[in-house]
Amino acid sequence: MKINGNAIRPGNVIEHNGRLWRAVKIAHTQPGKGGAYLQAELRDIRDGTKLNERFRASESVERVRLDQLDYQFLFRDGEMLTFMNNESYEQISLHEDLVGEPVIFLQDGMTVTVESFEEEPISVSLPDHVVCEIVEADAVVKGQTASSSYKPAVLDNGARILVPPHISAGTRVVINTADSSYVERAKD
Repeated sequence: MKINGNAIRPGNVIEHNGRLWRAVKIAHTQPGKGGAYLQAELRDIRDGTKLNERFRASESVERVRLDQLDYQFLFRDGEMLTFMNNESYEQISLHEDLVGEPVIFLQDGMTVTVESFEEEPISVSLPDHVVCEIVEADAVVKGQTASSSYKPAVLDNGARILVPPHISAGTRVVINTADSSYVERAKD
């Protein structure tokens, strides 16, 4: 589907120079001299390379529609991850690179979204938040309550994060999978 160059939004997938790119950041710029343009930071879907590109309103780009299906994570075999389609029960094995850094938050039975282009899976998206347990947390340092202080902690999956001082080992917490940050104490 063709769209104007200034209609690109973050998260859109476009075809540019024969490759598929996801718009990460955009900025509309109107210089004092010349026409306005959209400055877009693009990331290649297949290999992750970045590209900064300018698009004018008069240009048109091809916006790509990706198929999104829900899959359930079954198990890990080395660097390969096996997922099952929730509707057809068909199983697929994908390399962990399609998930990226959030792969450490993948849990058995978790429902993920697999995006594919022309029947080829190109990315796997985890839920925005997951619940993990703190297995190790540093002791609270007295007198640091004047400012918002955080202390290091280790999750049950081995990831190191920063948590508020009141969180101790054994506490279940909600983690943002996009940036591995503490959100809140789990309500269960």
